[in-house]
Amino acid sequence: MSHRTGLVLDFGGVLTTPLLPAVLAFEQRERLPQGACVKALYMDEEGVRLTHELERGAMGQTEWNKAAAPKLGVSPDNLMGRIFADLRPEQTLIDAAAAAKQAGIKVGILSNSVGLAPWNLYDGYELDELYHSVVISECHGLRKPDPELFEVMLELLGLPAGECVFVDDTEEYVRAAEKLGFAGVHAQQPEQTVSRLEALLGVNLAAPH
Repeated sequence: MSHRTGLVLDFGGVLTTPLLPAVLAFEQRERLPQGACVKALYMDEEGVRLTHELERGAMGQTEWNKAAAPKLGVSPDNLMGRIFADLRPEQTLIDAAAAAKQAGIKVGILSNSVGLAPWNLYDGYELDELYHSVVISECHGLRKPDPELFEVMLELLGLPAGECVFVDDTEEYVRAAEKLGFAGVHAQQPEQTVSRLEALLGVNLAAPH
C-alpha cells in the first residue's frame, strides 16, 4: 500500500479535548439537567437547523446565541463561549500534525464553524501559521458533510482525495470523506488516532522527548 501524502484534520474534538465533557461541565455550571444541550440543540429539529445555519454562515454567533438560549433557559450572553469554555488543546494531535508537516506531509484543517465572534474557538491555535491550508465552513457557505467543502480543501492542498487522510471525531463526516476517496480515521482516543495515522502516512508522529 502506498502511503498518503496529505492530512486533513477536523478542529474541535481533534486538535482540542473532546466536546462532550465540556458541554456536560457547562450544563453543571448552569444547573441544567445532564443532556439538556444535546436534547435542545442536536435532537430537536429547530436546534439542528440553527446549528446548521451557523455552520454555513447563514447566521452569526450572536444571533445563534439569542435563538438557542431560550431553548436551554439560559442567558444568551456569550452562550457559545460558555458552552465550550472547558475545551483545551489536544497536544498529542497537535504534535502529531507538526511532525507530519515536518516530514513533508501537506496538512490542512477542515472545521465546521461555531461562529467567529464574539467568541472565537480558534483563538490561540495559530492555524494559519502552522498548517498549509485552513477551511472554516462558514467562510464558504457550506458545512461538513457537503462534498464541495472537502473539494475546497483538496484544491488548496493541491492533492486528490486518494492521496489524503481525513480525521474527525464525527463518524458521519469520516464516512462522507471516505466516499470521496480519503482514508478515514474516526478520532476517539488520541494515541490510537496517531498510531493509525503513522500507518497511513508512513512517518513517525511521536513527539520528540
